[in-house]
Amino acid sequence: MKYKALIVSIKGIRLSKKEEVLFAKEKPWGVILFKRNLKSVKQIKSLIFRIKYLTKNIRFPIIVDEEGENVSRLKDIINHKVSANFFGNLLEKDETLCLKIYKHYITSISKTLKNLGININTIPVLDVLRKNTNKIIGNRSFSKKKSIVKKLGEATVKYLHSNKVACIIKHIPGHGAAATDSHKVTPKVFLDYKKLNKIDFYPFKKSKAKIAMTAHILYSKIDKKNVATHSKKIIKEIIRKKIGFKGILISDDISMKALKYSLLKNAKKSLEAGCNLVLYCGGNINDNFKLIKSLPYIDKFTLKKTSEIYKFLR
Repeated sequence: MKYKALIVSIKGIRLSKKEEVLFAKEKPWGVILFKRNLKSVKQIKSLIFRIKYLTKNIRFPIIVDEEGENVSRLKDIINHKVSANFFGNLLEKDETLCLKIYKHYITSISKTLKNLGININTIPVLDVLRKNTNKIIGNRSFSKKKSIVKKLGEATVKYLHSNKVACIIKHIPGHGAAATDSHKVTPKVFLDYKKLNKIDFYPFKKSKAKIAMTAHILYSKIDKKNVATHSKKIIKEIIRKKIGFKGILISDDISMKALKYSLLKNAKKSLEAGCNLVLYCGGNINDNFKLIKSLPYIDKFTLKKTSEIYKFLR
């Protein structure tokens, strides 16, 4: 089971000839699908079947961002107009009722994902809302209260896992203190470790999630030169030791403007810093090939964790 340390993306609703070669001849770790790839139930099933056929792997990681109201790649199919923040507010009023409804909600989404052939969802968002949190997070966060974010985050992982769907917690070690959008610029956070550890890092601690996604944020009091995705210090000392995350660590999209280098350099710096996998969301076939030809195979740690995920997805 030798795979490259790359999660690829595709352009449209069907695989092009070059994309078929990418999956059949190369070894991407997984693929992430977007709204541009998802048109109807029949089309999605056909696309995913084709990908799994070409990779000769029925458990090939098929990833989607299905958070709810504002971030829903399957909006035309699931059509759920509810946000994480809705559940955070409900938990504050009635925890028992909230968890009962939320379990049903996650189970329902999981059944739809599994029916389509999707086996990984990039939830929960564990960023804690602050006064200056950028609107790109907004109601994707459960709450401004760290305890609510943690409780519902743990519930999300538990409910997804019970339905044999893997999850990706994000954006580790926390996006809530960032006032700008990392899709457009590099967010800079000037809080010190003590303040960040008390609030932002808290929901990520002791998570049972099998995968986490890094934040493209510059925490200047911890590493003044590198965003978390490119920071050995933040990944090794904060994410791995202080937060204690033990699963696979993937970068957020390396084509986002928060990262200032070329795609290939962004990818290599992510892996050198301690990310186990690189995520590329642009869907450009030439970039997919350039990356996969240049990046290494996954290491022993990632191989072991990948094997655990495959067993879990059975």
